[in-house]
Amino acid sequence: MKSKMLLTLAMLLLMAGLATVRLVTANLSPVHGEGPSSSAFKVLEPIGHGNLTVFPVVAPKSYATGEFLTLDEGLRSGEVVVTEYGNVRGLLRRRTTPAMQHDIAEVNRLVLINNSKRPLLLLAGEIVTGGKQDRVIGKDRIVPSESDPVDLSVFCVEPGRWVASSDHFGASGTTYASGSAGGGGVSLGTLMAQPSVRAKAMGDKDQNQVWAEVRKQQQSMTVEVAAGASAVNADEIRSTSSYARVMENKDVKEKVDEVARPIEHNYQSLIKQLRDRKAVGVVVAVNGRIIWADVFASTELLERYWPKLVRSYASEAVVTRAKGGEASLAQAEAFLGEMEGRRETIESEPGIYRHTEINGDGFKAFALTSLLPKTGFDVHVAKMAE
Repeated sequence: MKSKMLLTLAMLLLMAGLATVRLVTANLSPVHGEGPSSSAFKVLEPIGHGNLTVFPVVAPKSYATGEFLTLDEGLRSGEVVVTEYGNVRGLLRRRTTPAMQHDIAEVNRLVLINNSKRPLLLLAGEIVTGGKQDRVIGKDRIVPSESDPVDLSVFCVEPGRWVASSDHFGASGTTYASGSAGGGGVSLGTLMAQPSVRAKAMGDKDQNQVWAEVRKQQQSMTVEVAAGASAVNADEIRSTSSYARVMENKDVKEKVDEVARPIEHNYQSLIKQLRDRKAVGVVVAVNGRIIWADVFASTELLERYWPKLVRSYASEAVVTRAKGGEASLAQAEAFLGEMEGRRETIESEPGIYRHTEINGDGFKAFALTSLLPKTGFDVHVAKMAE
């Protein structure tokens, strides 16, 4: 009897140690902390250009997010290192006994080290280039400051290569115009995959579906751009398997900028006007259909991500040919307001973050909640239409 009791106790302890993911049915608002509920947000009249429409979102409260480091900032400073799984040797910081080493890189795994004294914010959809294949981050997460190597879940967005182009991953080399309507300087940054590609990584979590969507979007972009491109640029678009290289192509960037730049500048000006009203995100419609929403904990955080987010939305608009009407303010409000679903999956790293995925009728929503000291709020909420 005693041995059976000990065995039962051991099993319970093991299950407790492994149970970082649980399924429940609940509201999107965090169980603990100060995270805003979707009903607290207000959707404003839209800004549109061509077939792309964004509805600004304001919140009753803004949270202190200046401590968070973005992936772009970390890669640019060299404080964040991303490398193939298996290249961990020599990167460990505090362990006296080396962790298990692997000599073979894996398509869906990368290793990240945050050497900064600030916590790192990663968003699903951000693309890192280099290594053996370009990859897209599969899930929002927070990496603590001065971290040991972290195992990242990623998806390949370059199916035609498995030869190392560099030891470490970096930004794509994409340049973004400054946020002011008058132009100005430029900054380097990672790409944000367009919503249809983000959806396959975040929602379906299936490498084959990510590859299929990448090919589909590359082919669509080729049709849209290649006819008016120079022979050299057209050949480059057709020949590469790299999603990032297609999006960095000169003619593709010009096509995307035709849609993105007016909205970027208009909304950047609007953000300044709405700073006191705490502009924190957008609901996105293409060809009159609501497809996506990104909402942040602060105006400051939204401004840091806005240049690459708007190009992500614009890329979707460029390759979407279906005709539609105009999305209404009521539709945008209804989309953002409905956050209750049939199933909720929570993955938590105690003291760091909680990631919540909600599966509802016709949508999936994702909330990243910071559990770091003096936080306890939703840093980023994304929602996709299905």
